Amino acid sequence: MKYPKDNLALNFLYNSLLGRVLLHLLVKPTVSKVFGFLMDRPISRFLIPIFVKRYNINMKEYKDVKYISFNDFFTREIKKELRPFPNDPSDLAAPCDGKLMAYPITADSIFYIKNSMYDVDELLQDKIHAGEFKNGVCLIFRLTPDDYHRYSYVDDGEITYHKRIKGVLHTVRPISQQWFDIYVQNSREYTVMQTINFGKVIQMEVGALFVGRITNHLTGGTFERGDEKGMFEFGGSGIVLLFQKNSITIDDAISQNTRQNKETRVQMGYKIGEKTLHGKKWLPSE
Repeated sequence: MKYPKDNLALNFLYNSLLGRVLLHLLVKPTVSKVFGFLMDRPISRFLIPIFVKRYNINMKEYKDVKYISFNDFFTREIKKELRPFPNDPSDLAAPCDGKLMAYPITADSIFYIKNSMYDVDELLQDKIHAGEFKNGVCLIFRLTPDDYHRYSYVDDGEITYHKRIKGVLHTVRPISQQWFDIYVQNSREYTVMQTINFGKVIQMEVGALFVGRITNHLTGGTFERGDEKGMFEFGGSGIVLLFQKNSITIDDAISQNTRQNKETRVQMGYKIGEKTLHGKKWLPSE
């Protein structure tokens, strides 16, 4: 399989024997910590204009501030009016920018990504919580370096549980998935939330190559729809949302794209589905 020129390094790491030997070292969290330390230093600011040009980032969309390091730039804050949430609280909006795919969870708490089987129990390392999402829906948002790397809550609610899981840090790009079950191997943390409109929801942030730090602002308490939940530092990362049976209906175009193995590009606040009640669309009058 061939990849674009900007993926040549990943192609070497994942598709050659020498690359996979080197990869064994690069995916360790200690390497990410060193890389993150360097990206926190003022000297890393020289990378900012290079990054802006490479990924064609419109800096007019972001708050006008002076960045003290590359990581400070990478976690830049967008102007709030550019990521509005729908007015109707029954509309499900994307919690982040990214490339989205939607998968059904089976009665055995299994879902499949590119013919790889994922067990929700392994994903969460918690059988009780995993069992609550049988026959539900799993949404996976893949973030790449050009995406906005802050993320939000999808509804009003309360945090009932929070967990961090140690792991390695493979890239979340498709190239890694032919070799590794990245969503159960990578470092990640997740929040169990009781929401007003969508019932119990789990939001998981997945670290990736050179992304050692996932910063969530809260590990308990209440939140409101659209509130910033946290941010990723440099690199591509991923967010996983789990919904229970009959709680949401995903947009037809997103479902169709997933069946065709295509990602749907979305932005934070973009409507991706709607609340359902007992398998039908929920209406305010009900």
